[in-house]
Amino acid sequence: MIRVGCCGFPTSMQKYFENFSLVELNSTFYQYPRFETVEGWRMKAPENFEFTVKAHQDISHKAKMKTNDVNLQAFARMKQICKTLNSRILLIQTPGSFGPDRLNDVEDFFRKVNREGLILVWEARGPAWEASEACRKLERVLGELDVTHVTDPFRILPAYTGEIAYFRLHGLGKQMYYYQYSNVELQRLKKLVMPYEEAGKTVYILFNNLSMFEDAKRFAEYLSKGIFPKLTSASGLASIKEVVEKTRYPTSKSMLVKKVGWRLVETAKGKQVRLDAFLSDLPSKTYENARELLKAIKSAKKIRT
Repeated sequence: MIRVGCCGFPTSMQKYFENFSLVELNSTFYQYPRFETVEGWRMKAPENFEFTVKAHQDISHKAKMKTNDVNLQAFARMKQICKTLNSRILLIQTPGSFGPDRLNDVEDFFRKVNREGLILVWEARGPAWEASEACRKLERVLGELDVTHVTDPFRILPAYTGEIAYFRLHGLGKQMYYYQYSNVELQRLKKLVMPYEEAGKTVYILFNNLSMFEDAKRFAEYLSKGIFPKLTSASGLASIKEVVEKTRYPTSKSMLVKKVGWRLVETAKGKQVRLDAFLSDLPSKTYENARELLKAIKSAKKIRT
């Protein structure tokens, strides 16, 4: 089984529940919610809805995975949140500054915590963890501890997966999160994760980019129907219009590139192009409205209207 959702709620809970049966609860990384609040989330969600929970930064960023009383208490609080939500998966994400030299602390922590049936998954951020020697150590340690290695599959595949595989997608652009996945990339994503499903694992795909809601919906529809929904209702200049009309004006070219340059438009049926391809040739000036911007794009590029 492949389960698809988002890291956090990118829209209202009601709308989200209408479209997905899985979410990774991210707010717990920043603060411990009140018990009544957590109960409310569970009651609002459909019966078959699944929460996975991101552990508080006290564990990963402040205590840095050290096995001490403060960290064990933080872990106990996270377990209580998981129990209230009927969550079986707790995600721990360490920062990029947390390198392989700290693997002994991680091993000690995971050995000593009382999981009480929780599935622990760990995202070790930073390029140092992607080196071959670090991956070999991760495979050995996480295999012994039965802790699933969380990765972005477009960057690296996990060193170890237990009964589940857990993937978080942060985008492929120059700036983290500022990304929208193309149909071709989502097709590749399916090929990357299918071997884990075929091995009998439950596969979790959590989108964590700015267009996570749309991308997760498109990927879920592709998995169920074998086809992708259209990005926009029209193609060519009309597709660009749908995207740029949602931007606040007046705005500069540089701000347009940052805000919407990473978004995809459909120049023709089945052909997707990043908006940056049209913005890059424009004069560096302030555009007063979408109409002025579209006129400039039409003049700079030959595009079907």
